[in-house]
Amino acid sequence: MVPAEETYPDVFRFAVFSSSSKGTGSMRRGGAVLALLLSSLGTSAGVSGQMAICTTPHRPECPATLARLPEDEFTFSRLMFADNQRAIDNLGDHIGYPHWQADCSESEPHFIAALKRLTNIDTNDDSQSISLFDERVFDYPMLYVVEAGFASFTRTEIDRLREYLLRGGFLLVDDFHGDYQWSQFENWMSKVFPDRPIVDLPPDHEIFDVHFRIEDFVQIPGLRALCLNPGETWELPIRKSMEVGESNTSRQLPKWRGVLDDEGRVMVVINWNMDLGDAWEHADMEEYRAQYTATAYRLGVNYLIYGMTH
Repeated sequence: MVPAEETYPDVFRFAVFSSSSKGTGSMRRGGAVLALLLSSLGTSAGVSGQMAICTTPHRPECPATLARLPEDEFTFSRLMFADNQRAIDNLGDHIGYPHWQADCSESEPHFIAALKRLTNIDTNDDSQSISLFDERVFDYPMLYVVEAGFASFTRTEIDRLREYLLRGGFLLVDDFHGDYQWSQFENWMSKVFPDRPIVDLPPDHEIFDVHFRIEDFVQIPGLRALCLNPGETWELPIRKSMEVGESNTSRQLPKWRGVLDDEGRVMVVINWNMDLGDAWEHADMEEYRAQYTATAYRLGVNYLIYGMTH
């Protein structure tokens, strides 16, 4: 296996934060957390960090479904879906590529590097994209889905996702914002589990203490928040939010929610009004605060370890 520092030479800088951790290796409860921060990736010479981070995003290049997976390594898998065109039109969110692809070019490689540095999990250097039409989806313990408010699933996909989750799979939902996108997500999730409510996850839930102890429940902003709403941490611009009847409070508040099985296991963890993927992707940007990046990496690691051990 290639060490993370060889895969990403000269890009690691570490900062010590006060949150305690537990886990394997040298990380123990009561000790300081080494939070992974990535520096000097993709910032052109002579271009300020703020200009670089607010540059129009390029079309992401997402990895294809791998033909064969390493039998003894975890492979990060992003869930593919068809766009809900009505939702896109209502919010005017025409980005020029499928919404499931958001941030994949850099967020996954950065997070994989973090897994290699912060855990003892044997992790595949390559990530992949997978569709619910593909029966191999049952081979993957965790699926990551972004822009869930723009997703559209067929009955076949809905049924397969339900089976996947009830058989022990874990779904990490990220990067969707505001009441309108929530309603779209809630609509398709209620088809997956019409008899299971979406519940708030309390700060003392095991998922926030399984490896890192999460104490700083800060809202993790997306790129739009930094560039279009300076000084704020919610992503949807007021202009677009008010057009679809957003309330002033729900647009601003982060929520950690979940869907549980009969034994209380979190099958679906939901990060609403947050964007972990942007924090992973832009950890190298000086203007993206280390507080957000550190929390995003801790949460991601916790979610993965919880999903693989429950």
